[in-house]
Amino acid sequence: MPQLTRSRRAPALLTALALVAVPGLAACSGSSEDEVRTAAEQFLDAWAGGDTAAAARATTDPDAATALLEQTAGDLPGAALAHEVGTVSVDGGEATVAWTATWDLEAAPEWTYDATLRLREGDDEWQVVAEPALVHPELGEGQHLELTRVLPDRAPITDAAGAPLFTPTEVVNVGVDPAQVTDLPSLAAGLSAATGIAADEIVADVQAAPQGQFVPVITLRRPDFEAIRAQVFDLPGAVFPTSTRQLAPTARFAEALLGRVGGATAETIEESAEEDGTPRYAAEDQLGLSGLQRAFQVELAGTAGFTVRVVSTEEGTSDAGVEVGSVEPQPGTPVQTPLVPAIQNAADAAVAGQPLPTHLVVVRPGTGEILAVASNEQANAGNALSGQFPPGSSFKTISGTALLSTGTLTPDTPVACPGTTVVDGREFENQDQFDLGTVPFREAFAESCNTTFIQQALELPDGALADAAAAYGMGSDWQLPVDVFGGSVPTDSTGTTKAADAIGQGEVLASPAQMALVAAGIASGTPAAPVEVVGAEPAGPAPAGPGQPVLDALRPLMRQVVLTGTATALADRGEVYGKTGTAEFGGNTPPDSHGWFVGYQLGGPQGDIAFAVLVEAGQSSSVAVGVTDAFLGAL
Repeated sequence: MPQLTRSRRAPALLTALALVAVPGLAACSGSSEDEVRTAAEQFLDAWAGGDTAAAARATTDPDAATALLEQTAGDLPGAALAHEVGTVSVDGGEATVAWTATWDLEAAPEWTYDATLRLREGDDEWQVVAEPALVHPELGEGQHLELTRVLPDRAPITDAAGAPLFTPTEVVNVGVDPAQVTDLPSLAAGLSAATGIAADEIVADVQAAPQGQFVPVITLRRPDFEAIRAQVFDLPGAVFPTSTRQLAPTARFAEALLGRVGGATAETIEESAEEDGTPRYAAEDQLGLSGLQRAFQVELAGTAGFTVRVVSTEEGTSDAGVEVGSVEPQPGTPVQTPLVPAIQNAADAAVAGQPLPTHLVVVRPGTGEILAVASNEQANAGNALSGQFPPGSSFKTISGTALLSTGTLTPDTPVACPGTTVVDGREFENQDQFDLGTVPFREAFAESCNTTFIQQALELPDGALADAAAAYGMGSDWQLPVDVFGGSVPTDSTGTTKAADAIGQGEVLASPAQMALVAAGIASGTPAAPVEVVGAEPAGPAPAGPGQPVLDALRPLMRQVVLTGTATALADRGEVYGKTGTAEFGGNTPPDSHGWFVGYQLGGPQGDIAFAVLVEAGQSSSVAVGVTDAFLGAL
């Protein structure tokens, strides 16, 4: 083969060849395919970008295309379109473009399908044929898409035995149909009298509602509705549609811990969104609004699926249409709690008998598992776990731990118990200024002698109370799905503050849950972090405990409280140990007081259990002892 060499003729030869080739290139289909592809992409870009007008102008019939694209936007609300153009075929003045549509559906998985655009050559440009099939190949004249989003049944929260605690329950949605109202003030007054919802709120809600919209007033379980049915059923304008919700066994059943399920809110939708902000759930969903139901929203709710059908646009048609796309919903994962229904029911019954706001939290000694969380209707249920209250003399379990830890004080040590004592000019007193004289420390503990504890605690190092509290986990910042206030004990209090702290006043604060954990630590000798969910990561390191010699001295003191001291009403409830507490608060004279009882029962019907009872503004510990008695009796 002759070797090619560069010469002066080469550029001229190449130029000549190029000139010959130009007419052939202009006549081939490649240029038309590029134009068709560009026209298709411009249409799809405008459509996907939300510029319906620009997309419609790129079609053979802008008016028809506008109606079609607007209909599709309504059929797939909130959906975003992405597209990928494939093969282009040109046949004279007609062309087809294969493309793939991917719809990012709102609060549902993506929907992807293959489709085809038809294009027609106009005077100056290629135009997309305005026909229903440009949206989906199965879509024809007189039809539209129908999207049905499906959220799976919510996964259960279970008890310690694995049994579901929430079940589908019929509810009645008491509300107002504004079109049927004849006398709004009278209707509001009648509904208010039956439901407790303020009449002026009902009036305002009805007046603010869009025309024709149902106005909810309250949602009731069927038995609760039947109790007021006669009062409300014949009120003109009142309506009562029914529905099904996932509900706990009773309205108050472990409410602070479990939480509740209800209609989605903007806040719950936002906080459960994907990392990029894409919502997982929609306004019509039933979501967890509080407690574990909210903390484990994604795990419990699962992932929505969908079906898309092609249906007739004609109203009243019975045609079910043709399914053109679907994704099955993915069920959620159950969440197991250590709750024991028999204990929870006994706790609920006990607090229900008290007219003041009352809480009762039960913990398993040795594990920290929360077995029951009860609050009555008068109480803010959240206070059982996260409330911050002075614990009063129930804190003497901890100040007693600090005193016994010194090694200089034993249950038999004689101590003074005067009616009053003065610290830096401030007088502290026992209840009704009782005076025991000099008695063994066990008697001062059993009778809850404030002056003894103040005089003895003033001799302790400044951080001794905080150290003793920490031995039971008090003061911990527990990391839990539902917050538990771990308590607060100052490390550097002196003078009158130190004196007040020693009897659970001053700057000391605790929650009922934390005081139950303290009692559980004393009972088992191995304090534990609280457990709300079985198998979850520990809420924090296990507290160290005060040491066996201290526990051996402290436990008999708590038993003496029940046998001869301030809680003898519990003496016939088996092997019960505890400490009463009256905790002053507020600025009234004389001050108001919370009533406490903190303790544990060994070998009872439900095994070893520890508990704390708080009656807000109970004025005396005796009311808390009464609730404890009812609780243990119900077991």
